[in-house]
Amino acid sequence: MDLKLPEDAHLPRVTPRAFARLAEIAEMTGEQKALRVAVDGGGCSGFQYDIRLDDPAGDDLVLEREGQKVLVDPVSLPFLADAVIDYTEELIGARFVIQNPNATASCGCGTSFSI
Repeated sequence: MDLKLPEDAHLPRVTPRAFARLAEIAEMTGEQKALRVAVDGGGCSGFQYDIRLDDPAGDDLVLEREGQKVLVDPVSLPFLADAVIDYTEELIGARFVIQNPNATASCGCGTSFSI
């Protein structure tokens, strides 16, 4: 599926809580890695999020606050227009989450969605 980012679309937004968690991870590990948020084909709903620590690539969108970085590659960017990247701590565990207004359906695990 070839999606183009509409001219009036907004970039993804990262919450202060997500940036704070990245700072905690960097302090615990002693490494300054960025959080990569990508969209891959697959998963039970058609697309799935790939969220991992990584180093920036030349063509990444870099969202930065107080030295912490979140990366989005150009192929994933249209799928994440207007999305909110957050960090949550719940009874079932703590994790980075994506609130994606482009997703028309998602699975119960929160890592798979369809458009």
